[in-house]
Amino acid sequence: MKRYRLADLSQVEVEQLCQRNPLHDPEAFETCRLIFTAVEREGDAALRRWTHQLDSVWIDDFRVAGQEFDQACQTVEGRTLESLQQAADNIRLFHSRQQAPRQKVEVQPGVTCWRESRAIEKVGLYIPGGTAVLPSSVLMLGIPARLAGCRQISVCVPPRPDGTVAAEVLAAARMVGLNRIFKIGGAQAIAAMALGTESVPRVDKIFGPGNRWVQAAKRLAFRYGTAIDLPAGPSEVLVVADAKAHPGFVAADLISQAEHGSDSQSVLVTDSAEVVTKVELELARQLDDLPRRNLASQSLQQSYSIRTADLEGAIGFANRYAPEHLILNVENAHVWAEKIESAGSVFLGPWSPEVAGDYASGTNHTLPTSGAARAFSGVSLDSFVKKITFQELTPQGLSLLAPALQQLATIEGLEGHRRAVTVRGKESGVGSRESGR
Repeated sequence: MKRYRLADLSQVEVEQLCQRNPLHDPEAFETCRLIFTAVEREGDAALRRWTHQLDSVWIDDFRVAGQEFDQACQTVEGRTLESLQQAADNIRLFHSRQQAPRQKVEVQPGVTCWRESRAIEKVGLYIPGGTAVLPSSVLMLGIPARLAGCRQISVCVPPRPDGTVAAEVLAAARMVGLNRIFKIGGAQAIAAMALGTESVPRVDKIFGPGNRWVQAAKRLAFRYGTAIDLPAGPSEVLVVADAKAHPGFVAADLISQAEHGSDSQSVLVTDSAEVVTKVELELARQLDDLPRRNLASQSLQQSYSIRTADLEGAIGFANRYAPEHLILNVENAHVWAEKIESAGSVFLGPWSPEVAGDYASGTNHTLPTSGAARAFSGVSLDSFVKKITFQELTPQGLSLLAPALQQLATIEGLEGHRRAVTVRGKESGVGSRESGR
C-alpha cells in the first residue's frame, strides 16, 4: 500500500485520492451501448451471441428449470443451508422493521395528508458471478423485494462455463421464494431486464452490484426508462484505526475487500505511524497463504494508508472519501460515529468486521460506492416501494385553505387553478372566502 501524510497533501491531492472507479466510463459505456442496441433489435438471439462472446458459453434456454433447482439444492451441504438460513432470518427481521405505519396528519382543520407505500410491481435483481459465488446477494435483494410485495421478481446470474448456475445461488433463491432465474450475466443481463426479450420480461427497476460494465449498463438502462437502485461498483473499505487497534484485525479487514478483485480499494486512515508499519507487516503475513492472493495483492497495490494528525482529521478524511464500508476500529467508536456524515454502512469497534454486513448481521450489503454515499443510501425496504402521498379535504377545510390557494394561483397566472377552488366554494354551502376579491 502507498503511504501518505495528510499534512503533506494539497486540497487537490486529497480530492484525487478520494476519486476512484469513476462513474464516467466511456469505454464501458460504448460497449454497453452496442449490447443494448443489439438486444433491442434481436432479443434473445443477441443475448445468446453476447453471452457466447463474453462468457464463452452457449445458452439455449436462459431460464433455470424446476429440475435444475431440485438437483442443485440437493447438492448443497447442510451446514451451508443452515448458514444461509441464519443470514436470511437476520436480514428479514432487520428489513421488516423498516415498514413504516401510515400516519395521517391533519395539517389544519379539515385538511388531512398522509403517505402510503406501494410495491414496485416488476423488479430485476442482478447477482454477480465473476470470480466468486454470491448467494448472499440473493438474500440481500430477494428478501426486501418479497417483503415489499413486488409481484414479479426476475433474477439474472452469470452462467458458469458448463452453462449452469451455482447450486448455492439457487438454494438461496428457493429459500427466499424466487423462481424466475435467468442464466445471463454482465451488461447483456441488464439490457435484457431493461428492454425485455422473448424470454426475459421487462422490469421497472434494476438492483444489484457488479463490475464496471454492469454499472455502465445500469446507467444506460435509466436512459431507457428503467430505474436503478444506486451506483454500486467495485467494492471498497476505509478503516479508521487508532493506536490501540489490533493490526491483525485491521489487515484482515483490508484484505477482505481487496480479495473481491483487482479494482477494489482498501484504505487505512490512522493518527499512528506505528499502526501503519504493523498493519503492513500483517498484510504481508496474511497474504502469504490467501487463495485469492493475486487479486488481493493487485488491489492493495492501488490502495493506500494516510496518516492524520489526530482522529478528528481521520474522520474528516473519511467523510470526504464517503466509503462504501467504513470501519471505526477506535476507542469510543460510538462517539466518533456521531461525526460520520457520508458512508454506505458503518461498523463500530474491533469486533465488528465488515464481513458481518456482507453476510448475516442483517443490514444490506448493496451499497453506494465511488463516493456516491455522499448522496445515496444503501438498498433497503424503501428501495422496493414507491411513496405515494394522499390528501383529503372537507368543505370546511377547503374553505379555510381557499384564500391561500386562490392568491397563489393568481400570482402565478393560472386562472384555471383558481377556478378549481372557486367552483367548489359555490357548491359547498360553506362559502368561498376569496382573497382580495
